[in-house]
Amino acid sequence: MARVSSDGLETIHGTIVESGALDRLKLGLPDGAMPDGVIRVDAGRSTYHAPVEVGLDDDLELRGLYDNARMARERDGQNHLDDWVADNGLEAGRTVLLDVVVEGAQYGLRAPGEDAVYRVVERPDDDLAAIAEDVDG
Repeated sequence: MARVSSDGLETIHGTIVESGALDRLKLGLPDGAMPDGVIRVDAGRSTYHAPVEVGLDDDLELRGLYDNARMARERDGQNHLDDWVADNGLEAGRTVLLDVVVEGAQYGLRAPGEDAVYRVVERPDDDLAAIAEDVDG
């Protein structure tokens, strides 16, 4: 498995945003920065899956970090985004960096000023991904 440094990757700048009556955290992303759906996110020493969707205000949002793709799709189980934000000393209004490891599939999340090295995971064949979604669902 190949490894790549954040230094050589395209980086998307997102913003930590509080959302809803409970002030749940999400990441606001530039329009068209990535496709909506579930993506893999490497953050620190952990790997998560994140739902990305167009919000009510037509902005792109990453709505959490979950342990697997099914949990991300269903928003089931623990959302690790709050913990990641706190562990990195960040808060609402701050910028975060999303490195494009495999466009449309794998991204790396890091705090500004931090560097990272990611293990590149090959993008699954679309037919196999569809079968996996059927099995998970």
